[in-house]
Formats: sequence, C-alpha cells, structure tokens
Amino acid sequence: MTTRIVTKIGDIFEVPLDDGSKKFIQYVANDQTQLNSSVIRAFKTKYTLDAQPAVDEITKDFVDFYAHTVLKPGIIRKMWKKIGNSRDVGGLAILFRGTNDDSKVKVSKNWHVWEIDGPSRRVGELVGDYQRAEIGDVMPADQIVHRMRTGKYSFVYPSY
Repeated sequence: MTTRIVTKIGDIFEVPLDDGSKKFIQYVANDQTQLNSSVIRAFKTKYTLDAQPAVDEITKDFVDFYAHTVLKPGIIRKMWKKIGNSRDVGGLAILFRGTNDDSKVKVSKNWHVWEIDGPSRRVGELVGDYQRAEIGDVMPADQIVHRMRTGKYSFVYPSY
C-alpha cells in the first residue's frame, strides 16, 4: 500500500547535500499563475547532517532564493524530507520572470514578470529591479538541489 503524501503551506524540508551537509527549504505558497505549482524559499545557512536547528531558527535565516517546484517528486526520490511546519512564511511579494524566447536566444528582450497569483506584465528588457526577479519556470527537484549546492541552475537560461 502506498502512503499518501500530504504537504501544507509552511512545511519545512531538510535537503541533504553531497558534501555531508544540509540546507532547508520551506513551502510558502501556491502560484495559480504558474500551473498552481508550489513556491518554496531556500535558506542560505549550511548545517552539518547531524545538526537539528529549531524551526524558528530556520525561518529566520536569510533566503537564498525562491522557486516554483512540485514537492512530491522530491519527497519520493528522498531529495528532501519534511521536518516541521511554521506559520512564518515570510513576505510573499516575490517577483518572478519568464520569457517566450527559446533556449537558442542568448539575451532576451521579451520578458514578462509577475508576483504570486498576480497578473503577468510584459516588460520587454529587464532593467532595474526586474533584474532581481527569480526565474519563474517550474523547476524539478534535482534543479532545486543543484542550485542549493552550487548557487545556480545547471541549464542555460536567456540572460538580460
């Protein structure tokens, strides 16, 4: 019999990394704008595998990045494990970006931006604050872990 996987906004997950350390992510929202995917925030601090920081210590950490993902595959593949829940999900005025250009375009001038559940706005070139917008594609679990390890995704995305 398979176990039903239930996740709730506020859930915190431990993510083991290759170097014998771990970091944490938190499920903070769903985004209807992007396939009703889960939005997570990944925290900066790296811990030893045996460390057991308190939930409030984790949620007070600096946020490294935000991303859209689907949580269930990461749980099934044991890429992350739920360790708790916190009502503190931080501010949700997170700006995401996307482009309709294909992967062959090196520099896009066809960007749109949005906040969670908000309307998408065409902005053309990314200038000013728009350059800090997170890539808004729904990322597979392995890309989330890769970015937590290396600071970037493993694929090439058009720049601005």
